[in-house]
Amino acid sequence: MNAVNLMQMALSEAVKCTVDVPVGALILDESNGFRIISTSFNQREILNDPLGHAELLALRSAAQALGQWRLQGLTLVCTLEPCPMCAEAIIQSRIKKVIFGAFDPVSGAAGSAFNLFAQRKNLPVPEVIGGILEKECALVLTDFFAAKRK
Repeated sequence: MNAVNLMQMALSEAVKCTVDVPVGALILDESNGFRIISTSFNQREILNDPLGHAELLALRSAAQALGQWRLQGLTLVCTLEPCPMCAEAIIQSRIKKVIFGAFDPVSGAAGSAFNLFAQRKNLPVPEVIGGILEKECALVLTDFFAAKRK
């Protein structure tokens, strides 16, 4: 399974968002035959939770599924560049790799607005690959916001 296939799976999560910004995420173990451990989509509105970002929900679900908060060696795939809150949670959880779709020039923390994944001395930072199916991921977002303005 390649990054495009994985992003298509994350996009299928994103489109489940009907009342929130459509962002999808999944966490997988690439070392174990690309086993999907968790999936999620933004649920801030559904849960009335400011922490209901797709990435955070996927991290929480993966930790519960594995029975540990350290998610070393795992990959997170998300349709939008992680925000600072999600980026720090990704670092704290010890995720090995982040693959994202659309860049977020307003609050993206993987280099667009900030770079929280710059090398640190105390915690390892994940490998970051951005722009996978960028146009498709961005279109889901622009369509959502266009519909909100109508």
